[in-house]
Amino acid sequence: ELCGQLPPEKISDMLHRLYTKFDLAAREYDVYKVETIGDAYMAVTNLVKDQTDHAARIARFAMSCLLAAASTPIDEDRTTMGSVQIRVGLHTGPVVANVVGTTNPRFCLFGDTVNVASRMESNSVRGRIHASANSAKHIMAQTQGA
Repeated sequence: ELCGQLPPEKISDMLHRLYTKFDLAAREYDVYKVETIGDAYMAVTNLVKDQTDHAARIARFAMSCLLAAASTPIDEDRTTMGSVQIRVGLHTGPVVANVVGTTNPRFCLFGDTVNVASRMESNSVRGRIHASANSAKHIMAQTQGA
């Protein structure tokens, strides 16, 4: 909906400012950024190294991203437009990871886990994290006594 209100340069600037904050949070929480496609930012845990607290870690990262978005103006020249609001979807499960293509090779994730996480995000509301039952179970188990 912002694309109709702002020129492409402003959208690009906003996404750069937002994704820079997400990248910092990814480093802080040791989360692996897989890719960005337009306004979607995909990140995972427990993929490139074993992380026994993977679900709790990605949940903390997601909360940090919500706060980062809320502190990012949509347009720095027109602050009356407010701040960025994002939806987050979480799911815990197995994936297949592979580099595909030769001309512009890309690291991609495949499997139902990716699809479920995407559905969690699309069914979420702005400013909220929508976690699957499996993610919630893992998050609770990993944060007991924390």
